[in-house]
Amino acid sequence: MTEPQPELRPSAGQQPHPVPALAIRGLAKRFGGKIAVDGISLDVPAGSFYGIVGPNGAGKTTTLSMATGLLRPDFGTALVHGVDVWARPLEAKKLMGILTDGVRLFDRLTGEQLVSYAGLLRGMDKDVVSVRVAELLAALDLSADAGTLVVDYSAGMTKKIALASALIHAPRLLVLDEPFESVDPVSAANIRDILDRYVESGGTVIVSSHVMDLVQRMCDHVAVVAAGRVLAAGTVDEVRDGASLEDRFVQLVGGRSQTEGLEWLRTF
Repeated sequence: MTEPQPELRPSAGQQPHPVPALAIRGLAKRFGGKIAVDGISLDVPAGSFYGIVGPNGAGKTTTLSMATGLLRPDFGTALVHGVDVWARPLEAKKLMGILTDGVRLFDRLTGEQLVSYAGLLRGMDKDVVSVRVAELLAALDLSADAGTLVVDYSAGMTKKIALASALIHAPRLLVLDEPFESVDPVSAANIRDILDRYVESGGTVIVSSHVMDLVQRMCDHVAVVAAGRVLAAGTVDEVRDGASLEDRFVQLVGGRSQTEGLEWLRTF
């Protein structure tokens, strides 16, 4: 497992770089004999729409879980706008909104109750919460289902109500793991509009996704992760290097299967 890397500091006489929205330094995690994340370091610029892509088992979810305080790393650290996630967790988590993959919710609450609870849990004023909940449910086309128990929501509706819960406190950094999975095209377009306006206003979005075309269209920065390491990171144009992001991804990650054989599929 790679040793954690020291935090980079400007030398004397240099102007300091702007503080990243998320700075990951040497994050590493082992599960038994398997190294899931092998010393990843990454800077996510403030105000960026940052995509993290990689094959199944690449370590994306584990990395984001460690970076957001959901899973303790074996080595390394993460800073949100300069605040150490593990040394000052309460302060760091106030700055974040998180949508995890395979999200677990208090599904015996109604959608309206769940989002309201998320706001009140963060110490927000009750009247402010009420206004924001109504606006979020309307924007995500959930107003008609506000009084329905979350347990009775479809997979796509569950994803949207979880996003509303992540947005209610207007975080500076939004971390979304597979946010468009199970979401219908119209809802996906509405979510993209919300996220685009959020970034335009100065927020930062990190999105993990398997859909390369979506990342290429939405994101201005991207990191390719495989086997627990960063293979390439930078602006989307820098990483794809003149090719499509999907082709560049396959080139970096490798492992494309040969398709010879399977003659029985052509013997109808």
